[in-house]
Amino acid sequence: MRLITFRSAAGDRLGILLKNDRILDLQKARLIHASSGEGTPPSIFDSLTSLIEAGETGVAAARQLAAMAEVGELPDATGELSEALLLAPIPKPRKNVFCVGRNYVEHVNEGYRARGVETKLPEFPQFFTKPQTTIIGAGAPIPLHADVTEKLDYEVELGVIIGQRGTNITEAAALDHIFGFTIINDITARDLQRRHDQWFKGKALDGSCPIGPWVVLREKISNPQSLDITLRVNGEVRQQSNTARMIFSIARLISELSQGLTLEPGDIIATGTPSGVGYAMDPPNFLKAGDVVSCEIEGIGTLENRVN
Repeated sequence: MRLITFRSAAGDRLGILLKNDRILDLQKARLIHASSGEGTPPSIFDSLTSLIEAGETGVAAARQLAAMAEVGELPDATGELSEALLLAPIPKPRKNVFCVGRNYVEHVNEGYRARGVETKLPEFPQFFTKPQTTIIGAGAPIPLHADVTEKLDYEVELGVIIGQRGTNITEAAALDHIFGFTIINDITARDLQRRHDQWFKGKALDGSCPIGPWVVLREKISNPQSLDITLRVNGEVRQQSNTARMIFSIARLISELSQGLTLEPGDIIATGTPSGVGYAMDPPNFLKAGDVVSCEIEGIGTLENRVN
């Protein structure tokens, strides 16, 4: 299943992307065909967070409705993807987006090379966050923020959506706490990042965290540690790697982050970006108005946004 959040005349709705690029409105489908999910309250489909919190009960009910829609039932609960306004899958998570810096060897190397210093790989994951106000969906414009930055950059990342609450999670159990995966573009103002000598401010500008276009369930990604990951600007490949090249695995990131910190259903983790960022090019090549940034991850899809 590919789970989406989209805006309709009735408000923001949770949906499933069906075959032939049609969308199933889960809440409407549940209300139309109440007998298909006896005992399943419609509120489970109020948002992706609600569905995640419902656990396997919610996912099973969603699967059932999707199967019915695929064979032509529930026609009044479906619509065309082309006519929908996609939002981030979780437009307003309860917490900031958890992010990981310097988690691909080649990206660490290019960063040190750009600054003219000797490479030193991190010994532990380096965490920071992006606030809720950074989050936008597929197709939404990325603000250029020309009044505050001259060095807006891109970073394609695999996004992890937490499904099960946990604290002090072991690496062996970490993947069991994942609900699904998405794509994240960690847009960064490099000059602000350097000026403030930390990552938060330069990565916290409004609209600087495109997420989407949907969430793919964990079970559909057989090995999240072996996914091709690519970013293009105006069709030109800038970043191209594989999640196998992470310094710290997804399981390690979840385990480390959860030490003394409770991860909850709907929490979002951006797992780091590979090499090819604009500031490390020779000469540096930052984003400008009109640029189209496309982020693609194997098994998930493509997240595309234009800089405005």
